Amino acid sequence: MAEKKVTWLELFYDLLFVAAVSKASHVLLHVEAGTIPLEYLSKFILIFIPIWWAWVGQSLFVNRFGQDIFSHRIFLILQLFFVLIMTASLSVNFDQYYMPFLIGYVGLRAMTAIQYLTINKNEAADRKGTARYLGSRFWIGLVISSLSLFFDSWMRYVVLYAGITVDILLPLVGRKYLVKSPINTHHLLERFSLFTLILLGESVVSILAVLQSSHWTWQSIVFALLTFLLIIAMWWQYFDNVEKKVDKTIETAGQTIIYGHLFIYVSLSMIAASIQLLFLDQLNYIFMVCFVFGSVLLYFFSTSLVFHKYRRIQQRLGIFHLALLLGLLGVFFAVDLLFLIPNYLIIGEMMLFFVVYAKLTT
Repeated sequence: MAEKKVTWLELFYDLLFVAAVSKASHVLLHVEAGTIPLEYLSKFILIFIPIWWAWVGQSLFVNRFGQDIFSHRIFLILQLFFVLIMTASLSVNFDQYYMPFLIGYVGLRAMTAIQYLTINKNEAADRKGTARYLGSRFWIGLVISSLSLFFDSWMRYVVLYAGITVDILLPLVGRKYLVKSPINTHHLLERFSLFTLILLGESVVSILAVLQSSHWTWQSIVFALLTFLLIIAMWWQYFDNVEKKVDKTIETAGQTIIYGHLFIYVSLSMIAASIQLLFLDQLNYIFMVCFVFGSVLLYFFSTSLVFHKYRRIQQRLGIFHLALLLGLLGVFFAVDLLFLIPNYLIIGEMMLFFVVYAKLTT
């Protein structure tokens, strides 16, 4: 399969999602009575999933059928307008901004569906079948979500997210069509890596929040330093795997990469929030420890799953590596539950875990 390069317009498209990701991540900073209420944890997920799926939808079209030609540029530029509308409407106050959010999301997905139907005319055989399937079936989810306009209160959101769920599941249901016209693995990994970089940027913003605190102490400086090393270790682990350990010649439907990265992105947002919450010390200690380790555990499992399938067979991790990394994380977690550990030491534990994880996997 010929190598496909990311275009400058795709990079510009990603840039507009930076604000959307930032808005979603900041939902996790709402603290009440020493915990993040379930309401805000739920709202974080409900805000994040449409962002992720809207970005994924266009990225997959470009991966299979996109060309750097005038007509495709026009489609992408029109989608940028809907991205702006959707991003501006992202808020924990869903009711107030519901209409612009719906317009932005439905507009984005409708443009992608139209692109598939348009390209269907110029394709043949399996590629034609894939374009026709996606271009026609995506309208099912869009119609369901649009019907939410006829409901009030909580039923509106049930219908909205029922449509989004159908939209997300359709590629899995139609896998038999998609495997016949596989994704370009090199391009897809590059696209998802660039979005990962955006999420890592949220952790950098968290460091800046620590450094801009009104009182600098040796504890805050050590905390910032260890957090910086933590982010470097995460970057090392993820991008060295993508660059050196993954077999980019594998031809699949790419669904492990696509759906696995949802959990990677959610965990990265949670880790970014953890950094600020640890430093601000507003959370109940037990809740804080569980939230931090839960975020890291989610990242570990999701990255292990994604990269395991695409690693070269001789470089895949074994049971020993899994046991060692889980054991290390378990020891840190047990110690932190038994003893009251300062925030900079908890960050130090996370940093050490990711250094070991990076070393073993790269």
